[in-house]
Amino acid sequence: MKILFIHQNFPGQFKHLAPALAKHGHDTVALTLRVEKPTKWNGVRVLPYKLKPRAAQNTHPWLVDFDTKVTRAEACYHAAVQLREQGFTPDLIIAHPGWGESLFLKDVWPKAKMAIYCELYHKAEYPHTGFDKEFQPEIRATEAMRLRLKNVNNHEHFDIADAGISPTAFQADTFPPEFRDKITVCHDGIHTDVLTPDSAARLTLPTGETLTRKDELITFVNRNLEPYRGYHVFMRALPRLLKERPNARVLIVGGEDVSYGARPPKGQTWKQIFIDEVRGQIPDQDWARVHFLGRIPYDQFQSLLKVSRVHVYLTYPFVLSWSLFETMSVEGAIVASKTAPVEEAIIHGQNGRLVDFFDKDALVEEVTRLLDNAAEREELGRAARKLIVNNYDLASICLPKQLSWVESLV
Repeated sequence: MKILFIHQNFPGQFKHLAPALAKHGHDTVALTLRVEKPTKWNGVRVLPYKLKPRAAQNTHPWLVDFDTKVTRAEACYHAAVQLREQGFTPDLIIAHPGWGESLFLKDVWPKAKMAIYCELYHKAEYPHTGFDKEFQPEIRATEAMRLRLKNVNNHEHFDIADAGISPTAFQADTFPPEFRDKITVCHDGIHTDVLTPDSAARLTLPTGETLTRKDELITFVNRNLEPYRGYHVFMRALPRLLKERPNARVLIVGGEDVSYGARPPKGQTWKQIFIDEVRGQIPDQDWARVHFLGRIPYDQFQSLLKVSRVHVYLTYPFVLSWSLFETMSVEGAIVASKTAPVEEAIIHGQNGRLVDFFDKDALVEEVTRLLDNAAEREELGRAARKLIVNNYDLASICLPKQLSWVESLV
């Protein structure tokens, strides 16, 4: 079978599926902006497409998002035409439609089946919108109109896609009924054979200091430090947390950009805004125990999870981070927000502890509770790993299901 993958940042969510299909003997190709020249990656032929320079033009703010997607779609279309002229005709196109690239591919290959990665459908009602009143105090009528236009890309794909796949039931359920029935729920998968608990784990800080499981370490991880992932709540909990835990070290991982939601005021970062908000409440000797590590290599990230004594994960009702399941896989003791889709994986008191997203005092109390109770940490951690191994293991659960899904489409 000939299979074409489409992802702006390939492999993205297809980092396991694409190589597996190539290994199974399928002629597997990917179009992406990520590479500048053709290359081979794990058996997948990876080809670039390029965006042409465009003159500036006035576009309504609500249409900027779709305008960007159409720009990518046009560029991807021309690359696909070249691929067709070289003799490649896919039986199946598997695309992440989030950047619009796949909008016109059925115009190139009308007989090809298309499957899409269904990350999220934008909804204007609570809690999808207006969850955090601090940043969106009211849901204006115009917000529903803006989101309706933001979903134009989704609806254009509904007309051409034969099937979809989504990593959580919550994310799949955001889609309207007419397409929800076409979506298979299957997580991307976790390498539970790699992400295992390790009592001898060590993490070396940029200062050269080495930390182990003997240290009282609290970890917090985001791709970027921003409100969507509860960074502001965690920072506001720090003054009390540091005061009550004089021996604790806090390790914060994440960049300074924005992955989701609104950008901070011009020239600022959410990271610094909330540092400035709480810094005056924290004595210097306590602030010295807070370590901002930025973005770190994956091997260091694994070490960080393995040395962590309590891991904090907060999120709006939104897409789920891989880091939560990775932490569970290493038997991490987790305090997480009582929000979807976290509740699909963590049951309060069984394999983690849940708190109201906005309640910084409850967050401190739950973290402190686990720091004081090694037996409970171990019990929750074992249960967390068991759930991941039994339901989200890449090799035995998720990848076989994904491969079966692909085979069913053609």
